[in-house]
Amino acid sequence: MSYVPSTEAQRKEMLAAVGVSDYRELYADVPQQMLLTEPLDIPPGMGELEVSRAMNALANKNVQYTTILRGAGAYDHYIPAAVRSIPAKEEFLTAYTPYQAEMSQGVLQSIFEYQTMICELTGMDVSNASVYDGATAAAEAAAMCRDRKRSVTLVSAAAHPDVINTIRTYCYGTGDEMRVIPAKDGHTDLDALREMLGSDVSCVYIQQPNFYGLLEDATAIGEAVHEAGALYVIGANPISLGILKTPRECGADIAVGEGQPLGLPLGFGGPYLGFMAATTKLMRKLPGRIVGETVDTAGNRAYVLSLQAREQHIRREKASSNICSNEALCALTASVYMAVMGPQGLAEVARQCTAKAHYLAEKLTAIDGIDLVYPGAFFHEFVTTLPRQNEVLSALETAGILGGLPLDEGVLWCVTEKASRDDLDRAVSIVKEVLA
Repeated sequence: MSYVPSTEAQRKEMLAAVGVSDYRELYADVPQQMLLTEPLDIPPGMGELEVSRAMNALANKNVQYTTILRGAGAYDHYIPAAVRSIPAKEEFLTAYTPYQAEMSQGVLQSIFEYQTMICELTGMDVSNASVYDGATAAAEAAAMCRDRKRSVTLVSAAAHPDVINTIRTYCYGTGDEMRVIPAKDGHTDLDALREMLGSDVSCVYIQQPNFYGLLEDATAIGEAVHEAGALYVIGANPISLGILKTPRECGADIAVGEGQPLGLPLGFGGPYLGFMAATTKLMRKLPGRIVGETVDTAGNRAYVLSLQAREQHIRREKASSNICSNEALCALTASVYMAVMGPQGLAEVARQCTAKAHYLAEKLTAIDGIDLVYPGAFFHEFVTTLPRQNEVLSALETAGILGGLPLDEGVLWCVTEKASRDDLDRAVSIVKEVLA
């Protein structure tokens, strides 16, 4: 059965219009081994009951951990019921990109509120309506900063490896250069950064807290960056901003980050949400779209797409980005989370994460053979040595606990507000038992 709505005659007419006789000619540049020469070998269709049974059988293979002590960019936070319920309403769930303002006031207002909250959270002047994820946001921010004289992006080695690789991929695609700032004791090496800050550097990207959970001296880094005439990009954990200085207070020109902690489930890696906010002078370089507030012909408050600096709306050579997909549902979820939690709730989540992470670190390092790998203050993640690493993590898994992420340096642990003291004590006792 074909699901292509056009007829064979219509398809031939379209091919003739573009000057080819067969649709395969449109893929002449694709290696032949990548093309299908025969139909896919897939089973026949199933009835509704059969599909339900098959999907339930697949779902039963999932492992659900009672306690998660792993983060590294995706975090297991508590999601209030309202945050799950409101975005699930069909008015939001089925909404598409709000091109027609007169038909999309609800979606446009929700995006406007999201942008406002992101600006309040980061301290920046303007926010876009989000991009795909935090890594994409970082790469798009780096692209915003480049000009003809400055095309080198400096990225801290203490940033998330996936973020570094995404920025590198973007640079490769545009023919620009990315250089990695060395890390020292788990932090961005400020002395090395100063030596690397030449007249060709467009921007510097650091993560706060960084990949190892450590707090960078973000203000000092920002001062060094601006002294060299470059722009400063901070990748922030949005939950940490409940208690830490905002990127703006640290001198950032652009603040980006992964919005998943703001009410989005882990979901096997997505869909996630990349937030972006900048100072007013960089507003017109923000990718994606920006929703603005105006009035209609009757003088009533209304919302419109104010700025769309992407190739779908302006000439390709003037576009700063080709971000197109609508992330509005994820942005709505994040804004509902921030509204439900409020400033006090967000700060309380951040405080609990910090306190519980420090409690686990204290208990683990009291065990012989386990030490903190890096000195310094940390938010809710930390790296320790761990003898017999595989045995310990396997024992925790058997007990329904997802342990930390194995790294070359040791194990990266993470604690959120969902872990109780009993959960942490139970994990520590298992580690002790294995190492005894």
